This record gives sequence, C-alpha cells and structure tokens, in this order.
Amino acid sequence: MSQPTSPHDTYTSPLAARNASPEMCKIWSPRHKFTTWRKIWLAVAQAQQACGLDITDQQINEMKANLEVTDEDMTAAAKYERELRHDVMAHVHAFGDKCPSAKGIIHLGCTSQDVVCNGDLLAIHESLRLIDMKIDRCIYALGDTASKYRSLPTLGFTHYQPAQPVTLGKRLVMYAYDLKLAEDGVFKNAFGRNPLRGMKGATGTQASFLSLFDNNTKKVDKFERKFMANLLADKFPNEKSILLMGVHSTVGQTYPRICDANILASLASVASVLHKIATDIRLLSNRKEIDEPFGKNQIGSSAMPYKRNPMKCERICGLTRFVMNLVGNAYDTAATQWLERTLDDSSNRRLSLPEAFLALDGALDLMHTVASGLVVNEAMVRKNLMLELPFMATENILMEAVKAGGDRQDLHEKIRVHSQEAGHRVKQEGLDNDLIDRLKADPDFAPIHHMLTEDQILNPMNFVGRSVEQTERFLKEVVEPLKERYKDELNSLGSADRGV
Repeated sequence: MSQPTSPHDTYTSPLAARNASPEMCKIWSPRHKFTTWRKIWLAVAQAQQACGLDITDQQINEMKANLEVTDEDMTAAAKYERELRHDVMAHVHAFGDKCPSAKGIIHLGCTSQDVVCNGDLLAIHESLRLIDMKIDRCIYALGDTASKYRSLPTLGFTHYQPAQPVTLGKRLVMYAYDLKLAEDGVFKNAFGRNPLRGMKGATGTQASFLSLFDNNTKKVDKFERKFMANLLADKFPNEKSILLMGVHSTVGQTYPRICDANILASLASVASVLHKIATDIRLLSNRKEIDEPFGKNQIGSSAMPYKRNPMKCERICGLTRFVMNLVGNAYDTAATQWLERTLDDSSNRRLSLPEAFLALDGALDLMHTVASGLVVNEAMVRKNLMLELPFMATENILMEAVKAGGDRQDLHEKIRVHSQEAGHRVKQEGLDNDLIDRLKADPDFAPIHHMLTEDQILNPMNFVGRSVEQTERFLKEVVEPLKERYKDELNSLGSADRGV
C-alpha cells in the first residue's frame, strides 16, 4: 500500500483538529516535548558542572543556544529513531549533532526516564494550570449569567419530577459550585501530589550519579537540588522555592504510575460536573426553557430545517464521557507495573495522558461558550412553572383557609379531590391546570378566593426560599474574587469551538 502523501490521507485525532485549544495542543506537541527534553539535559549539565564535574562553559553555552527543536532536528531525530529504535537516544544524537563540543556529556549518568518522566510531569503541570484557568472562566461565566436571573423563578425538579421552585440564578450557581469543588480536587489530589521525579537513575537508586560523584551522597543530593533549580528557574524565584514543586523521594525507574491515575481521576471529576450541566441544559432545551447559543446560519439538522439541537452540550457530554472512561485505563497501568518498571506503560500513556487533557480542555471551552451565551426563554420558564404551581401552592392554600375559619381535615380532602381531577384533566385530556378555578368555584374556600392570585398565594417568589440570597452570596464569595484575580485574563484564553 502506498504511503499517504497528504494530511487528508491519514488519520488525525479529532481532539486536536476539532476540540482542543491551540494552547493545550501546543503543550502536548512533539516540538514542545523535545524542547523540554533539551532543557532537562541542559539543567543536568549545569548541575553537574556546579558540583565539580569537568563540563565547560562552552559546552553549556552551546546547549543553551540550541534548545529550540527545529524541523530539521525533528527530521534528524526521526532518522536516528528508525535506526536505533529508541526515541530518547534518537534525540540525544540529534541534540549532539547541533552541539558538537557538548555531545559527549549530554545525558551523562541519566536513564531515559530521568528525561521522559520529568518532561511529562512538566507538561502535566502546565496543562493543569491551563485547566484551572478554564474552570475559573466557566465558573465566572455561570456566575455572570446567574446574576442576571437571580430572581427568575423556575420549576425545580427532583427525580425529574416537578418539585419546589428555585430561581434560575440559584440553579446556575449550583453548577458553578460543583465546578469549584471539582477544581479544588484537581489541585489537592493532582497538582499538589505530583512532584517531579528528579534525577534517580536506572532503577531509582541514583547509582549512576553516586558513581559520577565518587560515592559522595551529599554531592548527589546537591546535584539533584541544583538540577531542579536550573530546570525551574523561570517558574520559581530561588532554589528554596523548588520545594513548592518537590521531587519524589522513592521511585523505581519511573515516577509512581498511581500519580497518573490520581490525575485522571481528578480530571474525570471535573468532566462529570460538565456532563451534568450539559445534560441539564439539554433537558431544559426539550422543555423550551433554555437554549444554548445558536449561530445565525447554523444548521440543526440536514433533514429537519426547524431543528435547533443543543449540539455544543452534546459535544460536551461526548468529550467528558471519554475523559471519565480513561480513569480505569490509568488504574490498569498502575496495577501492571512489574517490580521497578515495565514498558507497557509507555505506549498507553502517550494516548491516555494527552487525550484526557485535550478532551477536557475542549469541553471546558464549549461550556464557557454555552454559559456565556445561554438563551433563557422567560415566557416558557414562567408557563411551565405556572402549570405546576397550583399543586405546590396547596399547602399554603390549606393554611390560609384554616386561618380563615375552615376545618383542616375537610379542606384537605376537598383539595385532594380537586387536585386529582385537575391532574387527570392535564394528563389524560391535555388541557390546562384548572385547580385554582375549581377552588374559586368551591364555596368552602370563599373566604380566601381573593387571595388565589399571582400577587398573593400564587406568587412564585413565595416558593423559592433563599434562592436569591444564596445566589448573591456565591457571587460575592466566589465569582467577584475571580473577576479581581484575573481581570481581563480569563477572556483572553483561546477557544476550541471549531466544529461539531
């Protein structure tokens, strides 16, 4: 079979082509990864020089001048890999070709995972920071929309059956609060528990570095600290600050793969919240209460021109379901690492780690678009609420009728009968709810007939409890600080809304 001659003749991941943002795609790009590897090799050489090894300034400067991986370097490395069947050594040779005086000291004392693991963890940390900002952007967008509808009563649901009303603003900040809890989990369980691997050698014993430094354990410790300081110099102001990142103290050839499982589990928790929000919007779209933003020329269906499908929310559900299902994969990988390490993790992690981040990144961008442009059909919100509100008002009606001198038990039975008949009319005959008309026609309720209006007993705001107060408290405690913290930065993030 002939080789593909065009990008259109080979498979391209839809995560990169249609879903994830350019920022996230760049973090997991080959060039970014291999440039990070060169930065690791430079940090190793600088640390070894600082600890007394015979490494010259010329060698260091040569490496510094060639950190960015060019297209030519990628081609050279690919050629080496075809011969050597080893990606790290292929890039050692390609880097060495660009740094002839430093060629002999690149990767000195290192095993491949000293490079790969630290590089992967740096990419994970970059990705987590981007995910964090995008979660905050969604929280802010949900809060901003909630502030507009803090006092709009809407029918609440339990068991997807009509229940006590809430306000739309309260529902939206409920979503935002769920996202905040999931975000807290990401940075408690993922970011905070994933230090770098450091420099540990072939089986984690640091034997090679111990040999380089003549069995001087203090120098090995100093070397690892210097390596971290050099690598993270652009992220932390001084050597002591590397403790913020930290290094694993006890590893085999790789950092513990349970860390990957923790990371994916944390991402999946965010995904589950996004899935829930998107599903709710889809359900409410069916009730004609809420629509996601819809383009002027957007087509909902190739066959049914009237359709206005919630396609963005459907995409969110599809992407987040994918993220949630990757968690079991990571647990399988952690469970099957034999002794100090086996290589079956490598091909798997090349898929599961970047794709989890790319898929969640795309879902967060879509949720921001939906939350920012949510279309609220207030007339339908009110119509659907008022269709059910008479049933919910029966307890209040009963209390007022008793206060007006009626017998509680007799009135309870009358309301029960009238409610059943009104319910039958709605469900079996497809007619409007006439419960209030029935009560107005019943002489036993005559003392409160004047109260059976939408500005008294049937005022929806009488039934929403502290919804408005709860909404305003969340806006003050969570959303406003985000606005102050990021200012215009949240809106400057790229979007991944490039298709369906």
